[in-house]
Amino acid sequence: MAPTLLQQAGDHLASAAAKNAPYTYTDPLSEVPTPSDVDVSADGSTPIIDMEALLGPHRSEIIKQIGLACEKNGFFAVKNHGIPEMKINNMLDTAREFFHLPDEERLKFRSTDPNSVIRLVTGFEDRTRNIFVSRQSLKFHSHPVEEYMSQWPSNPPSFRENVGEYCASVREVEVAILEAISESLGLERDYIDKILKGHYVSINYYPACRESELDVTYGVRTHTDPTVITILMQDDVPGLQVINDDKWINVNPLPNAVVVHVGDILQALSNYRYKSLLHQAIVNCEKERVSIASYCYPSDDAMIGPARKLVDRDHPAIYKDFTYREFHESMWRVKCSTAKRLDLFKARAD
Repeated sequence: MAPTLLQQAGDHLASAAAKNAPYTYTDPLSEVPTPSDVDVSADGSTPIIDMEALLGPHRSEIIKQIGLACEKNGFFAVKNHGIPEMKINNMLDTAREFFHLPDEERLKFRSTDPNSVIRLVTGFEDRTRNIFVSRQSLKFHSHPVEEYMSQWPSNPPSFRENVGEYCASVREVEVAILEAISESLGLERDYIDKILKGHYVSINYYPACRESELDVTYGVRTHTDPTVITILMQDDVPGLQVINDDKWINVNPLPNAVVVHVGDILQALSNYRYKSLLHQAIVNCEKERVSIASYCYPSDDAMIGPARKLVDRDHPAIYKDFTYREFHESMWRVKCSTAKRLDLFKARAD
């Protein structure tokens, strides 16, 4: 009998675990509130940034709002971002079509190589922690679009066109937001843009939860992103939860808005002023859910570390300088899914 998708995922994880053996770092998740500790009263606490205003005469005020959201919340929603509603709908529809394809069609893209240009990641059981993680995701490079499009799926037939149009639009949003974030830190507008390499996308599919003999079913477990920022487009099914004031809160979808959150690299660049967002995804037992995560990351040889303007006697450097390649390579060896992986690059006191 051919192995199931879940069994093949288990084989993939076993292989990855052996590959990651040199380090014994552990996640500090025992300190994180459990999923049941969700503050549902905080549903309206998402900061909302009007990107149209960012491009107008009130730019300085919007930049302050972005800086405050990054510092106090670690995330914010963006409306009036300029991505046409048709492109958003086409992207979400295409994502659903792909994950409704037969297993054998989707499994063409499964890879155990985290550096692969495109790879499919499937749900799996973690019997050590007694949890089931249900998310399936297709991850791929997307900038420049022309360079990578030929390696994307050709089924469904609309995939390359619809995904390419969405990725080109979200890239423009990414650059505008990063310029504003740079300015919010008192840096040159292109400070972050100068270290950028490309754009990586994860099309995420969360099937309606199934029964499991394990204690907990997650969409995605608690983690931070190893990015500068992540831009998330959600469909209309809730699922994203973030830590805010030491409590989990729901970040419910806003029509045609994207959610931007701080990643590990921005935490280092900002000298720990902006904290990488701890977040997770829960599953819905009645409806499937789709989200599109766009990851912004630096070039391999980019020097990461606190911007010099953010370091002085009262604000010593929290991190030493390191290349993104060093961070990326250590990330796959360190058994940690949160910004604690940056501890390897902390500055040493004299």
